[in-house]
Amino acid sequence: MIIVTGGAGFIGSALVWRLNQIGKEDIVIVDNFGKTDKWKNLLGLNYFEMIEIKEFLNRIIDDNLPFDVDCIVHLGACSDTTEKDGDFLHENNTKYTIELAKFCLPKKIKFIVASSAATYGDGEKGYADDENNLLSLRPLNMYAYSKHMFDIWAYKEEIIDKIVILKYFNVYGPNEYHKGEMRSVVHKAFEQIQAEGKIKLFKSYKSEYADGEQKRDFIYVKDAVDATLFFIQNNSINGVFNIGTGIARSWNDLAKAIFKALGKPVNIEYIDMPENLRSKYQYFTQADISKLRKVGFNHKMHTLEEGIEDYVKNYLLKKQYLAF
Repeated sequence: MIIVTGGAGFIGSALVWRLNQIGKEDIVIVDNFGKTDKWKNLLGLNYFEMIEIKEFLNRIIDDNLPFDVDCIVHLGACSDTTEKDGDFLHENNTKYTIELAKFCLPKKIKFIVASSAATYGDGEKGYADDENNLLSLRPLNMYAYSKHMFDIWAYKEEIIDKIVILKYFNVYGPNEYHKGEMRSVVHKAFEQIQAEGKIKLFKSYKSEYADGEQKRDFIYVKDAVDATLFFIQNNSINGVFNIGTGIARSWNDLAKAIFKALGKPVNIEYIDMPENLRSKYQYFTQADISKLRKVGFNHKMHTLEEGIEDYVKNYLLKKQYLAF
């Protein structure tokens, strides 16, 4: 049995879709629907059971799961980078993850947890997924800090070689429709083009970057879940790993790829960045994936243009979910 927390969410539902593709249906999904449309992400997917988050956590704490578990992939979290309630983030993102780790380790259950590229902060310390560098990182927002706190806990408890911590970079693709303001810029830009015929990008406030030339490592969700699946299938491989393409691309590149996929002329408007974001903004991220490649993940990833073309033409224009 594989448990996927956040299994009705973006990456979680995509992982369940991928597991179904290889014939795996012994899956327990842990999530809450709330007032979102996350339930649509599960249409067409095959799984054993869905458990509400609080019930699941109580079962974990009481050591009362009614089935044997081989692996827990912990993708459930508050991923709102603008969330200001530090206590909520600590409870939901840090303490919850610690409880799951404590449950898995003595039972030798494979534990895979989502961290974030946001933990690298402004990138001053680089983007190498070396656990020995964890203490030097300085996240720029409370969400990133809540992820970083678990990474630090795992480091101090000396368990990193017994679990998998995946630092996802900028993931985009189908099944993110419910995420509101936390949707990828690809999805937001697609809607802007359809409504206004243009894309709005933030101006740069650093002289070394022209407007729209701020760069990110954008990874298509299908590649992100293939990388996650690799660790499910390779039980002996543990540690901290970046999940990205290893290639930084500009927002201008992303915008042009969307216009091309839609067959429309490029029309970019540069707008002021809100002042509250300027001190927390990452101008450059690029995953060092040499460690990921070294352990045997040889999957060929989509280029930015390939991923956006697939997303736009096969999902956004058709209003499709992965499993439809």
